Amino acid sequence: MPAAGMHYLEVGRMDELARLDSRIHRLDARAQVLTTMVFILVVMSYPRYEVSALMPLFLYPFALVSLGNLPLGVLLRKLALAVPFALFVGIFNPLLDRHVVMTIGSFPVSGGWLSFTSIMVRFVLTVSAALILISCTGIHRLCAGLERLGMPRVFATQLLFLYRYFFVIGDEGLRMKRSVEIRSAGRKALGLRLYGHLIGHLLVRAMDRAQRIYRAMVARGFDGEIRLTDPMSWGASETGFVLVCCVFFLAARWWNLAEFLGKQVGI
Repeated sequence: MPAAGMHYLEVGRMDELARLDSRIHRLDARAQVLTTMVFILVVMSYPRYEVSALMPLFLYPFALVSLGNLPLGVLLRKLALAVPFALFVGIFNPLLDRHVVMTIGSFPVSGGWLSFTSIMVRFVLTVSAALILISCTGIHRLCAGLERLGMPRVFATQLLFLYRYFFVIGDEGLRMKRSVEIRSAGRKALGLRLYGHLIGHLLVRAMDRAQRIYRAMVARGFDGEIRLTDPMSWGASETGFVLVCCVFFLAARWWNLAEFLGKQVGI
C-alpha cells in the first residue's frame, strides 16, 4: 500500500487503541479530560528558561502508557509528525536571544538555546498527553465527556464530526490517488493544474458522500445527542486518579523535584 495510505490508516489506529481494556481505559472520560487539561496548564505555566523542572512531569505520560498497555512506537510516530511545527516555533530563539545565562563546564549557554529546549520539552509533554488521552478514551467518549463537563452540545458534536469526516475525505483522496496512478502510465510528476482539478473534485466528492452519511444518520434517529453504549459513571477510582495526578502536577510546579532528587543522590 502507498505510504500516504499507511499514514491515513494509522490515524484510525487511535480509535483501535481506545478499545483496549485496562485500568486507564476503564476510567470515566471526564477524569482523563480534567487531568490532561490540568497537566497542560501546569506545563505551559513554567518560565521560558526552565528545563530541568519539567523533567519529572514525564512520569505522567510514561505511567499512562504503561498502565494503559499502549504501543509506544505508534505514539512516537504520531509525535514525530508534529515535531516540525515545534521546531519552526523555537528555531530562531538562539539567534534572537544570545545572552549567556549559564555555563556548562567551559561552554556558555545562551538564553535562546534554553528557551528553545524548553519549547521542545513542553511540546513533547503536551502533545504526548493529548495523544494518550485520545488513545485511552476514543473520540466518541472524549466528545461525550467534554459535553458532560459543560461544552455546548453543538461544539462537541462538531468536534466529533470533524474527526469522522476526516476519514471521509481521506478515503475519497486515496481512491482518487489510486485512480491517478493507474491512469498516469508510470508518470510520477503531475502538473499544478491537474492537482487543482483533483482538489476540487475531492471536495465535491467528499461533501456529496458526507451528505449521504448524514441523511443515513437522520433516517436512523440521530438528533444531535452523543450517546454511549456504556454510560459514564464517576466513582472512587476517578476521584483518586484526579487527586493523585493533580497533587503530583502541583508539587512538580512549586518545587523543582529534579533538583531536589539530584541533591539527594549527590549529583
